[in-house]
Amino acid sequence: MSDLRKNKDQEEKEETTTNPQPGGNSAPEPTEDDTEPGGDGKEAQTNGLNPGLLQDVGEAETQVHLTHDAETGNLIETDVPELVEEAGSQADLPDDAEQLREPQRTENIRNSTATVKVVLVPEGHVMTVAFAIGLSIQELKCHLASELRVPSEVLQISLDGRVVEEQQSLMELGVRPHGSTRLEMSSTDPIIHPLRPIRPPEHDNMPDVITVRIQTDDGLFQEVVVEIERPCQQKAFLGGYRHRLTGMEYHHAAVQTLPKRRPDRGVVVFSRDTQTVDLKSQAQQCPVNVATQMTGIGCYVSCMNDKLVTPGTYVTADEYHERRLRAVICLQSFARRWLAQQEVDRLRRERDRRLAWLDLQEKRRSEEKEEQLRDRRQRWMNPQNREDFNLLYHALEKWRCEEEQQINSSLQGAERKAALCSLLEQETQLIAAIGRHRIAVQHNNYDKTIRDFLDKSAAPHRWRAADGRLIEMDSPHTIRARELRDLYNSVNMSTENQDQRLHILMTLKHTVKVHECQLSRDIVDLIDREVDLMSRGLKAASLEGLRKRISTLFLQYIKTPAFNPEVAKLLESPSQLKNDMILCRSCQRYLRSTDFNPAASARLSGRCRDCARLDNIARSRDDFSCYKNILQRLRTDEQRLNKDAKIPLLLQVEDVRYLVEVVWASRSALHASSDIYNLVFVRWERKMDWSPWNCILLSKEETSAHLEVEDVHKTYEATFIRRIKHKHALARRHFSQIPIMAEFLDSQPAAALGNQLVSKSVTMATGKHATDTTPASPH
Repeated sequence: MSDLRKNKDQEEKEETTTNPQPGGNSAPEPTEDDTEPGGDGKEAQTNGLNPGLLQDVGEAETQVHLTHDAETGNLIETDVPELVEEAGSQADLPDDAEQLREPQRTENIRNSTATVKVVLVPEGHVMTVAFAIGLSIQELKCHLASELRVPSEVLQISLDGRVVEEQQSLMELGVRPHGSTRLEMSSTDPIIHPLRPIRPPEHDNMPDVITVRIQTDDGLFQEVVVEIERPCQQKAFLGGYRHRLTGMEYHHAAVQTLPKRRPDRGVVVFSRDTQTVDLKSQAQQCPVNVATQMTGIGCYVSCMNDKLVTPGTYVTADEYHERRLRAVICLQSFARRWLAQQEVDRLRRERDRRLAWLDLQEKRRSEEKEEQLRDRRQRWMNPQNREDFNLLYHALEKWRCEEEQQINSSLQGAERKAALCSLLEQETQLIAAIGRHRIAVQHNNYDKTIRDFLDKSAAPHRWRAADGRLIEMDSPHTIRARELRDLYNSVNMSTENQDQRLHILMTLKHTVKVHECQLSRDIVDLIDREVDLMSRGLKAASLEGLRKRISTLFLQYIKTPAFNPEVAKLLESPSQLKNDMILCRSCQRYLRSTDFNPAASARLSGRCRDCARLDNIARSRDDFSCYKNILQRLRTDEQRLNKDAKIPLLLQVEDVRYLVEVVWASRSALHASSDIYNLVFVRWERKMDWSPWNCILLSKEETSAHLEVEDVHKTYEATFIRRIKHKHALARRHFSQIPIMAEFLDSQPAAALGNQLVSKSVTMATGKHATDTTPASPH
């Protein structure tokens, strides 16, 4: 029994040497002694097995796997006789020996190999390897990762669409010894680590695993699973043979084996031969001997072609070095002259560029000023909005003041009173002319507002697609709103053709009769009345009022959400109007908050916009367009320098007017320029955000020079700096009374000037800042 066991162990070692596996284990192969059938021996083996072992032996004897290799087209028949052989060899062992052999049998089963076909997803390439079924999926990942040259952490193996855990082995997945399985492998990061085979499939015609049938020493045939290795390095060609007829080449066996490695001596060797230079001295002889000949006894040599060489002036070393020095100095002088010319040219180009930039800036400022004057003149001639009419009233007030001053200075007594009455009459006529023009503009603006409202309600729904395209969609409501808009435009269109007018009226009548209500009945009655009057031959001028009533009622019909559902999103609900109504203290009307002028204090004034505009027309006649331009330019500049700037967005036109007129006296801080259309606000210290206490009022010509100043304390005089700080203190004290502006005040208290300043109330002409306190200079 011991001899039989030794023979079996020796055969397992030989098979391990013959068939190495990637997992480091080898599968034992059956021998002739183990598989030889015999009646007595088989009965003896069966009598010594336990029931569990008999069941395993029965399954092993009946299991035969036929695997078709798709790459080679060979039909591989793999039998599993190990369990039968081990069961037969263990039949003669006693019970205690059998218990000792049970772990060894399980270990032999775990060391058995199986063919694993791995499909690379999504490419679909197939890799075939022979792997021990007792190894885990983690070890299979490490082996495949080394083959594919990717990290093993990104590999994910699944079986039948289910991800396999790394701790499971092939045996736990149901793979039998010498069987085959098919797994799918994908990458969790396909962008950085895609799964691609090392060799393209079109250049690889050999399978990764083949089964070889060999003959043992006893004359029996045995099947051995062999894995084909493809080394990356190119092997040296050691010769071979070529068939003369077919041209087939046959290489020596050494070409098919791994290259020989040099034996490792165990120490790191550094060869000095590759780090030194090998010098060699060798004398050489000219290949041709040369001799000279001269006149002698018995030999005459002609001297006709001889040349007489005379020595020149001897040059000493000092003379040679002095000549080289003069040449070097000459070269340096020319080089330095060339460099100086380049520097002068660069400075000249910079000067020309600077002058061109200054000319461009001056031209731009002059064009901007001309554009402002042109725009101002156009607004005088053709006013369209409230600011334009304020400009007209401001010009009227300025003209009246000049005329009144001239009359008071040149006339006296009755002549003065007559001139003042004539001036008052002229002023009245001009105010009436402005009023008539204002009524006409309001009528045009009203029509434009109605058209914009109808266009918004009839506009299709728009949204931006993922690819950037603008998509438009029409709904039944938008189509209905578009039909009503076109019908409204047709009703308001003036036409002399009576048939065309009758067709429009009939279309309108059929449209409104769909909804039965008092409004539709009124529209139908007015349409019937106009048709009756037109049939009587009444002129179009006499029907103007009736047509206006029809247009107004039809507009009311369009604005009703029950008849035109699309206008519901443009109209506000009564609940919103109820919560947004404020009482005007001047006209005693409840108006919306948008009808009041906001201020930086976030509190609405007591008068609405209409009352404030009427008061401005009757009394002060101020023009705020210049301050609005200053505020818009300030916001644009600060948004370009700092997108998070908040103070310029909180300021209103009245606050800018207070800063310009009260704090800075409507003059430039440097040259006292009083052109209000040429003044702008910039930062006093450009590294800090703009604020009323960090600003300076300059003309547009002075702005560029001030913005180039790095440190204002080193550039300006102390007297000028104190005057600017004084104005900053005035602005700080005024805006500190506003809660929302007080949050932006820095930590430096304004009390430093408290002992030098005395506060007194200053009432503005417009009444906007009636309670403002303005510090003044001490007595």
